[in-house]
Order: sequence, then C-alpha cells, then structure tokens
Amino acid sequence: MYRLTSFAALFSLTLTGGARAASEPVEIAAHRSEIWSLAFSPDGKTLASASKDKTVRLWDAVSGEEVATLKAHTQDVLRVAWSPDGKMLASAGAEGTVILWDVADRKPARTIKAHGGWVAGVAFSPDGKRVASSSADKTAAVWDVKSGDRVCTFGGHREAVWGVAFSPDGAAVASAGKDGSVKVWDSTTGKETLSLAGHSGEVFTVAFTPDGKTLASCGRDGTVRLWDMAEGKEVRKFDAHKGGTYTVAIDGAGRLLSSGADRSAKTWELKRGVELETLPVHKGEAYAVATTSDGSRWATAGADRTIRLGRR
Repeated sequence: MYRLTSFAALFSLTLTGGARAASEPVEIAAHRSEIWSLAFSPDGKTLASASKDKTVRLWDAVSGEEVATLKAHTQDVLRVAWSPDGKMLASAGAEGTVILWDVADRKPARTIKAHGGWVAGVAFSPDGKRVASSSADKTAAVWDVKSGDRVCTFGGHREAVWGVAFSPDGAAVASAGKDGSVKVWDSTTGKETLSLAGHSGEVFTVAFTPDGKTLASCGRDGTVRLWDMAEGKEVRKFDAHKGGTYTVAIDGAGRLLSSGADRSAKTWELKRGVELETLPVHKGEAYAVATTSDGSRWATAGADRTIRLGRR
C-alpha cells in the first residue's frame, strides 16, 4: 500500500505575477519510477497514471487511495486516456502497442500493435468508437475500437510525434511533432488540413478547447500557444515554464493547466493568458498535469514518482 502524506509541511512557494497558491493537496507516493501521464475519468471520481515502471494505476480522486494496478505493457507506459463513457481506458506503450482496458474487469479488452516505435500519445474520439495514437515512427493513426483495425494514418511529420488529440466534434485530429510543427488532420481520410508553425523546438502536447474553436500546444521552447482553428493562425502565446512545457490540459471553466521542466505546474486564464494559480512544486521535472472537466480537481506528477492531487 502506498503511503499518503500531507504536503503542507513540505510546501513553500513564492508567488509571482499576482498568482495565488493552490489549496493544500494530497501527496501520493504513486509509482516506482517516473510518471509520464495522468487522466481523470469523465465523472471525475478516478485518476489514472502511467509510468516508466510499466504499469497503469487507478486512484480514488478524492482520497488518493489506490484502486487498481494494471499490468500488461512490457516497457514504459507513456500516456493514458479515458473513453467518454468511462468504461474503457487506453494506454500507450514504448513497445509500440495501445492497450484498451476494460475498467470494470481490470483486464485488456484489446491490444493493438499500433506502431513500429514507442507510442507516446493516445486519445479517444468523442463517441468512443475510435482511438488515435502517435509514435516515434513519425506517424499518427486512428483505430477502430471494436475491431482494432486501422482507419487512417497521418504521415506528415518529419520526426517523432509526441501528442495527439481529437477535436470535440470528432472530425479532426491534432498532432504535436518533435519537428516543431502542429498539424491538424481529417480524422476519417487522414488528409492534412492545417500545419501550424511557431514553436522554436519540439512540441509535446496538444489540447482542444471544449468548443473546438481553439487548439493549445506546448513545447520545448517553454511556451503555450493558442491557435484559432477557423483562421489557422496563432492568436496568443505565453511563456509558461523555463526549460520546456510538457503538458497542457483544459477544463470547461476557461482555464488551462500546464506543467514543465522547472518542476512547477500552473493554472492560466485561457482567454487572456494570465497566470491564476501556481500549484505545488515537485522535486523533479513535472511531466504531467490533468484536470476534471469542471475544473474542481487537478493532479500533477513527474520525475519524483509522486502525484499531487488537489481540489479548488
């Protein structure tokens, strides 16, 4: 059993730019190695984590108690994503597979031999019938959840593809490339519809706003960039983290969360790019951040093998 401790005695933070400190979180000694990804279930009751220790773990999002450990990957688990109904969890493995887990049974429902290199990104379509993946083999792809068949492949990046996200209407998939580009694709045909240039280094994560009008991206240059999907252009940029911004997550209350190489995680007002909140710092790089759809709960994790679980 993993020990739960109060973070109050460990946490000291100097606020800058008028941002306030987050409420006291629970600290979970979660994994035996680095934690790469976090995701809340659609109902906000369960948090999933993915780690270099080859496991996916499920946590009670209120108490922080461990619910289950899922073992099937043979190498690092790099990303996790929930289906819209919360009945299935997808995990992306460095061995090139996407595993679709039956959450109730805690067992793999399907294993997709997805790519010829590690799989770094995974995302469900809004209807839960398809799952997108991205890989070191320089491609991203869409798969049929029921059959495991490939629907289409996106092959326009020159280097590894770190992240992938479906638009809220399911018509498009966005991808984040090591080549510094953000691309948007037709999720059925695989045709490239937009190529967005602006980052000065590799791009790690992409996330759509709930209305699908804006796409957020983050990367090695430390910035978060917001792109207007109708115009296909950058509309805002803000410097988020020194050394690189690894993950962005967007809630339904107009807030964006980010985590980075400087060990911190932050909350931003999406409309103005103003920092609202500085979350407790980690002892190592903060690789992952997640939020519930209503923004009432947040989680961060990283190189120190711990999860910080908090609420507003």
